[in-house]
Amino acid sequence: MPDANHNASPDSTCHAASSTPHSAPAAERLSAAGLPLQKRWLSIIAVIWAGQAVSMITSYAAGYAVVWYVTETTESALMLSIMTACVMLPIGLISPFGGLVADRHNRKLIMIVADGAVGLVSLAAALLIMAGEVSLPLLLSICLARAVGQAFHGPAMMATMPMLVPDEHLLRINTLDQLLNSVASIGAPAFGILLYTTLGFPSVMLLDFAGACAAILGLALAKVPTVVDPAVEGQRALANLLDGWREIGKTRGLGLLMAVVTLAMVIFGPLSAVFPLITYSHFGGDGYMASIAEAAFGIGMVVGSAALMAWGGGKRLAALIAVACVVTGAVTAIIGLLPPSAFPVFVGLVATMAVACAWYNGPIMTLIQRHVPDEKMGRAMGLLTAMMGIATPVGVVLGGILAEAVGIAPFFVMDGLACLALGLVAYLPPSIRKLDRP
Repeated sequence: MPDANHNASPDSTCHAASSTPHSAPAAERLSAAGLPLQKRWLSIIAVIWAGQAVSMITSYAAGYAVVWYVTETTESALMLSIMTACVMLPIGLISPFGGLVADRHNRKLIMIVADGAVGLVSLAAALLIMAGEVSLPLLLSICLARAVGQAFHGPAMMATMPMLVPDEHLLRINTLDQLLNSVASIGAPAFGILLYTTLGFPSVMLLDFAGACAAILGLALAKVPTVVDPAVEGQRALANLLDGWREIGKTRGLGLLMAVVTLAMVIFGPLSAVFPLITYSHFGGDGYMASIAEAAFGIGMVVGSAALMAWGGGKRLAALIAVACVVTGAVTAIIGLLPPSAFPVFVGLVATMAVACAWYNGPIMTLIQRHVPDEKMGRAMGLLTAMMGIATPVGVVLGGILAEAVGIAPFFVMDGLACLALGLVAYLPPSIRKLDRP
C-alpha cells in the first residue's frame, strides 16, 4: 500500500479547517470527522485491527503470566494490589498528555512508537528472565512501562478512528475494541498460563514482543491521514489541555455525561476486585467456581459487544448509557440478595450484568467523537481515559473499605442500588437528552 502519511490532499497534514464537511465536494462521501472517506476504508480498518487483535491476545497472556508469577512467589494480596495500581494509575495520570501529543503529531507514528516501546520492554524482560534476573522490581517496571505505552497509544487510536470510518459505523468500530478485549480476556489468560508452565516465563514475554510487531505491521500497512491543530503550536501543555476541556464544554451535556460515566466507574470498579471474594465467602466456592464466574462475565461482554455492533446502538446513545447503568445496578443488588445455594443463578446474573457493561464505553466515545472537532480529539479522548483510569482505582479502594465494614453480600446490595439510582437520574438533565438529537 502507499505510505500512510499521504492522503487525498497534496499536503499530508490536514489542519483544523479541513476537518469540516465543507472542505469536500458535496457528492464525496465523508468520514465521521468530515474528511474524504477512503474508498477502501473497511480494508484499512481490518488491517489495523488484525494487528491490534494479535497484540491484545499476547498482552493479556503476558499480563496474566506476571500476575501468576507474583501470586505463586508471594501469595500476597498487597503485592497484587500494587501491580494493579501500577497498571491503572499511569494510564489515568498520563493519558491527558498522550492526547495532547496525539493532537500535535502524527497519530499513526505515535501508535507505532508506543507499540514498539512496549514490545522492546517485553523483549528485554524475556532476556533478563532467561539470565536469571527475574524479580518483583523488574515485573513492576514492566507493568509501569506497558501502562505508559497504553497512555499514549489509547488516545491516539481513539482519535484516529473518526478519520477512517463513516459516521453510521463509528459506534460499531468503537465497540470492536471492547469486543476484542473481551475475547482476549476469556482465552488469553489460559494461553499465558499454558506457556508459562510448559515453556517458561520468558516464552510469554517473547510472545508479547511478537504481538507488538504484529500491531506495528498492521499500522504500517494502513493509510492513515494526519490531523494537526495549528492552535497548539505556541501553547504550553496545560493551556493545551484546558483547550481540550473547553472544547468538550462547548457541547452542553457532554461534560456532564462524562462525569456520570466516571462516577459509574467509581461505583462499579470495586466489583471487579471483590468478585472472587463473593464466590468464595458467600457461595462457598473454590477456584474452579471462581473461574466459571469470570468466564461468564467475559462471555457476557462478548455477547453485549457483538449485539451492539450488529444493532448499531440506535439514535439515543446517552439513553443507552443510562439503561446500562440501571440494568447493571439492578442485577448487582439482586446478586447480593441471593442465598448461598444459588450459585448457578449468580453465574447467569453475572453474564447478564456483563451484557449491560458492554454498553458503556462505545456510546460515550462515539458521542465525544461526534461533538468534538477532530483536531482536538486526542485531548478529549485523553481526558476521558484519564477520568476513567483514575476513577477505577479510587473506587476499588473505597469499595474495599466499605465491603470490609459491612460484608460482601450487603456491599453488593448497596453498590447495586447506588448504580441503579445513578442510571435513573442520568438521563433527566435536558442537556444530556439533547446529545441524542440529530
